[in-house]
Amino acid sequence: MFRKLIGGILGGLVFFAWSSLAHTVLPLGEMGVREMPNEQAVITAMQGLPDHGLYLFPSSGLPENATGAQKNAVMEQQFQKIATSPSGLLVYHPARPVSFPRLLVTEAATNIVQLLLVAFLLGQTSLLSFGARWGFVTMAGFLAGISTNVSYWNWYGFPTNYTLAYAFTVVAGFVIAGLVVAAIVKPAEEMLSVIPKAQTRPAAR
Repeated sequence: MFRKLIGGILGGLVFFAWSSLAHTVLPLGEMGVREMPNEQAVITAMQGLPDHGLYLFPSSGLPENATGAQKNAVMEQQFQKIATSPSGLLVYHPARPVSFPRLLVTEAATNIVQLLLVAFLLGQTSLLSFGARWGFVTMAGFLAGISTNVSYWNWYGFPTNYTLAYAFTVVAGFVIAGLVVAAIVKPAEEMLSVIPKAQTRPAAR
């Protein structure tokens, strides 16, 4: 358990360091993101929104208590609107207090939890070689990289270069952090260390 804990924490810190590098030094964090022209006019228009939240447009015009049948009936109309007029997804906050240190701590904690979970799962395997353990963590990275990024690209039209950049950042983070986790978490050794003890116990009478 100690190895899993240390491997997950160190792996998470390595992942956080890589992610910081990708967003501050490399262009990965800016791919697909643009500054909005005529920003003030857009902000003025958004001030008419009732509250913070996630807004999809164009609107379906359905009431909040719409039935499944009603939603299905307007789905084709929505697709036609999207094909012929502007559409998008807006995350809106009338005002949002932001603390950069808190954002960094939250991100680092998230990365550590991710790698702790991977280290725990790796500890349940019986993988003998370093390469096999590294491959296990890498595959977990592919799962994490495509789980939301591809869905957002598919359903909400997120830019392709944005999607590829962020998926790559996640996968590469797991690849790099996996070197640390695979070197520390050695489930096969833990299992072998238990076997001799079990074999040397006196037989029950």
